[in-house]
Amino acid sequence: MKKETFIKSTIILMIGGLLTKLLGILIKVIMTRNSNLEIISLYMLVMPTFSLMMAISQLGFATGISKVVSENKESSKKILFSILPVSLFINIVLTIFLIFTSHFIAFNLLKNEQAYLPILAISLVLPFDSLSSILRGFFFGKEKMIPHVISNISEQIVRLLFMIIILPKIIYKGIIFVTTSLILINVLSELVSSLVLIFFLPKQFKIERKDLKPSFTSMGNVLGTALPTTATRIIGTISFFFEPIILTYVLSLNGYSTNYIVTQYGVINGFVMPILLLPGFFTNAISNALLPVISREYSKKNYNYIKRKLKQAVIYSLLIGIPATIIIVMYPDFFLKLLYKTSHGANYIRHIAFIFILYYIEAPLSAFLQATNKAKEVMYDNFIGIILKTVFLFLLSFIKGIGLYSLLIASGINILITTTRHLKHIKELFKDQKK
Repeated sequence: MKKETFIKSTIILMIGGLLTKLLGILIKVIMTRNSNLEIISLYMLVMPTFSLMMAISQLGFATGISKVVSENKESSKKILFSILPVSLFINIVLTIFLIFTSHFIAFNLLKNEQAYLPILAISLVLPFDSLSSILRGFFFGKEKMIPHVISNISEQIVRLLFMIIILPKIIYKGIIFVTTSLILINVLSELVSSLVLIFFLPKQFKIERKDLKPSFTSMGNVLGTALPTTATRIIGTISFFFEPIILTYVLSLNGYSTNYIVTQYGVINGFVMPILLLPGFFTNAISNALLPVISREYSKKNYNYIKRKLKQAVIYSLLIGIPATIIIVMYPDFFLKLLYKTSHGANYIRHIAFIFILYYIEAPLSAFLQATNKAKEVMYDNFIGIILKTVFLFLLSFIKGIGLYSLLIASGINILITTTRHLKHIKELFKDQKK
């Protein structure tokens, strides 16, 4: 029964992930074809800030709630209503922060005044994104994956309709207006996602007055996993936030024009990375299905079972990741022209693709460590990897002629360090259990 549940959850998430990914690809294809490189570049310039704000807003609630709910030690309703006030407070703080700092971020850090309104618009998206994240954590913990899949597909359909119906009608209104609209459509898509998840809540999920009183025990149990997870995401998004700043500063000293830097950065993050991450939805599906299963069985000290599940998850990830990487390396121009009607970025893909084989197993390894109360170790591993990535990005960018390849090399170093450290912690965990 346990095996059937894990495999069933994985298959549902893979099918849902495939549909979501295909919709996502279609959305990006329509967006790139209906807009222009200037809009894509500005959108990609703002995305690191968006990712950072989302990481803080979500605070790792999905992972923390999923873990605590799966252990069946507390009331699921109590867990949810203990976290909602924390989420509300965080989002109020972030909204105020963005209102007062958007101008500074755009003009002083990103050196692009056009980024001001898109960054300001992020504050409207965060509360809706945070709510859907909390609800997803509940369903993951219950190992009910269909609500998550349907909510994701609904979210993508809203974005797709925007790209088909609205984007062509507003494209003439300018770069700032269009980019801000691309940010704001997330308000509607996240709202639809949350409504779908609420619809799937169990019929016996009736809210009583006693449920509205937060439990500090529930809050503490969720935050015990959520905070290190959030720190991990924040570390990554802070690095992502500083990427264009470091590249713009150092490469400008080397004689590269700002236009070249912004354009090539947009190519890497807008075209190259999405193609390299195509198999990622499979490994993310495996990770999301793995976490509640491992959490439940680890709490029962069923160590042999969790070891088998980890091996199974890694093998599945490699069986998907290796063939996908080989095909992408062999035919990068085909995928770029098929999806984005361009060949920009083909050489980048050829030079960096193989390191992503390690990236594909990083997600299940991370999920396993979080499920076995090693969320802090995941945070430390990512912190070390990100620090080294940032240092190498800064140093490599000084080498004349290397250009934006400094970003790809630094990213490869980050993946290598993080994955090998995850493997080291897992090896130590099983060694301690044998004693």
